Amino acid sequence: MIKVYEISLKVYLLENIEEKSVLQSIAELIDKSFTKNSELAEFHETNTYKKYVFNALYPIERNKVYFKGRIYSFQIRTVDEKLCSHFEKVLVNEYTDKFKILTVKKRVVSQKNIEKIYTITPCIEKFEDGYWKNNHSVEEFEKRLTDNLIKKYIQVTGKKIDEDIEIFNLIEFNNKKPISVNYKSVKLLGDKVTLYAANNSLAQELLYFALGVGLLEMNGRGLGYVNYKWM
Repeated sequence: MIKVYEISLKVYLLENIEEKSVLQSIAELIDKSFTKNSELAEFHETNTYKKYVFNALYPIERNKVYFKGRIYSFQIRTVDEKLCSHFEKVLVNEYTDKFKILTVKKRVVSQKNIEKIYTITPCIEKFEDGYWKNNHSVEEFEKRLTDNLIKKYIQVTGKKIDEDIEIFNLIEFNNKKPISVNYKSVKLLGDKVTLYAANNSLAQELLYFALGVGLLEMNGRGLGYVNYKWM
């Protein structure tokens, strides 16, 4: 049975951080924690689905700068119990030059009937020819999104499922123009979407699973983090 673990963290900022750099800064903190465990250090370097995702700092600052000396929060979610244990035990003492973790709290996200899920951080779908809307259809976007989520589910659970299953019956794009995301020295273009649950039990299982792993690509960099609305 899938369980989605949510780790809530409070952080104290040691320097100002621009909004566009927040996800990368949090990723660096998490990456640093992995170096303290040889198995997780190897996992971090492996090109595979990471089984965790995180959101950005809040409360949101209107001028798009998070300030030194203030306390903010963020969440990490995962479907992996070992990762959850690592985050809970190791991150409480972790720090970088940008911030220090103050508190760590864990909970299991209840599995109830989901009406919809919606991205909090942009989701990224990487095509070789650039941003998908320039050369590809919404149908192609939907298929990639569905295939990606199913592959993650199969990898984590080992279950064989119908890969033609309808997971959502409506997708809404919540941004009028592409959302720019900084990753190292590259700018990626992403979208914020809302998915309305299809009327079947496997769709419910997969959308609940998505809460713990994120949508589409680069979830270990904080992209594709989703929240939910119960029915």
